Amino acid sequence: MTGMLLAALEATVVGTAMPTIVAALGGLAHYSWVFSAYLLTSTVTVPIWGKLSDLFGRRPMFQIGIAVFVLGSAACGFAHSMTFLIVARAVQGLGAGALVPLAMTIIGDIYTLEQRAKMQGLFSGVWGLASVVGPLIGGFITDQWSWRWVFYLNLPVGIAAAIIIGIALVEEKREERPKIDYAGAFVLTAAVTILLLVFTEGSSPRALLEPGVLALMVLVVVLFALFARIERRAPDPVVPFSLFRNRVVTVSIIVGFLAGVAMFAAITFVPLLAQGVLGTSATAAGSLLTPLLLSWVLSSIVGGRLLIKLGSRPLVIAGLALMIAGFFALAAFHKTTPWSVLVFDLVIIGAGLGLVMLTLLIAAQHSVPREQLGITTSLNQFSRSIGGALGVALLGAVLASGLASFSDNPNALVNAEARAHMPQATLVQLQHALEGTLHNIFLICAIIVVLSLLFALALPGGKVESAHTERMMMAEMTTIDAEHEPEC
Repeated sequence: MTGMLLAALEATVVGTAMPTIVAALGGLAHYSWVFSAYLLTSTVTVPIWGKLSDLFGRRPMFQIGIAVFVLGSAACGFAHSMTFLIVARAVQGLGAGALVPLAMTIIGDIYTLEQRAKMQGLFSGVWGLASVVGPLIGGFITDQWSWRWVFYLNLPVGIAAAIIIGIALVEEKREERPKIDYAGAFVLTAAVTILLLVFTEGSSPRALLEPGVLALMVLVVVLFALFARIERRAPDPVVPFSLFRNRVVTVSIIVGFLAGVAMFAAITFVPLLAQGVLGTSATAAGSLLTPLLLSWVLSSIVGGRLLIKLGSRPLVIAGLALMIAGFFALAAFHKTTPWSVLVFDLVIIGAGLGLVMLTLLIAAQHSVPREQLGITTSLNQFSRSIGGALGVALLGAVLASGLASFSDNPNALVNAEARAHMPQATLVQLQHALEGTLHNIFLICAIIVVLSLLFALALPGGKVESAHTERMMMAEMTTIDAEHEPEC
């Protein structure tokens, strides 16, 4: 939980301080890359960290990930230019790719099915706590001390997490020398990196159709084909394709990918709806995410307790149904709709996300043997992140297309001073265009979640079954029999 707190605080604290950082270092044109560099490296390394933890153990990989993250955080605090800050954020992201998936994997190692469902809910509580106190801490540190301490804050937390894991987590020694699939890791990293770069920079439909971008997309397809070929021949592949014969794992990855699109879309575009259409401040727009995140946490805790009794299928279907209702309601939202209705919609979406994400993770973990726990957990996290990154990029292209005729002044909607000097007729016209475009975006999200619901119907019914828990029980029974054999 201490290690995951690093990633949770990073996701909530830095955004608050970023305007001050840009003012101090300059380079507003590179503002988005401060976030993109972190997102890129933290996403592409997730499956590699998971596989390495299966090969070398959770403790050393988790500690190395923390060390890299702390090193990147220190470098961010020392930054004196935007270029240096972007590079340091990329290093920070390399370590962040280990924090969340390996924390979830460690839970899978040390807890039984009943305990794990409850503990995952507590881990979700870390994100809920960070979502509430993170912006407050970030604002206080930035105003009272210096923006550099936003990054230095990670150092004591990271050191504490590494020490706790080093002392408390005991693992069996591995006698066999692991075989690392270097070729597969390199090709996968290259393919995902190029894919994310294309969609991060392709901010409009026209940009995505440029010859250079199309050539890169062809290269991505070739690299993924090469990766598949390498993995089929590798003695111990980064991503064992045998995992996809497991229906629970396959469905959890597909549904996680599609739900990730909707999740990141809500986080990205709801504040824009509040600030651009309703005319609220940036602070009020950002506060809208708090009810979504808190309902996510509460739903995760409740879902973890219901999972043992009801199984994964009904909970995932119920969660997706809540998300569908929430996004259809957002698609019907108008400027005259009461603020409380918007908050209620976000509570419904958050509750649905809490049920879906937690249930898919635990169901996938319990359907594989222990030696595949790390890569399975990482693929679950990876599919959600990739879905979010690609989905937000594509929906951003929809937004750019909807506002294309207002190329001179759409940014004024999120700038209070510029909005105040804009002619009222122009402002109303621009707000109407943004409102209609966001309606289309939320409607697309609702349709995507409906598609994910169709895939979720393929989940097996009944209670969650555990492949590696059964092995643990058999091993314990064998040990007990051996201990009592002389007495018999």
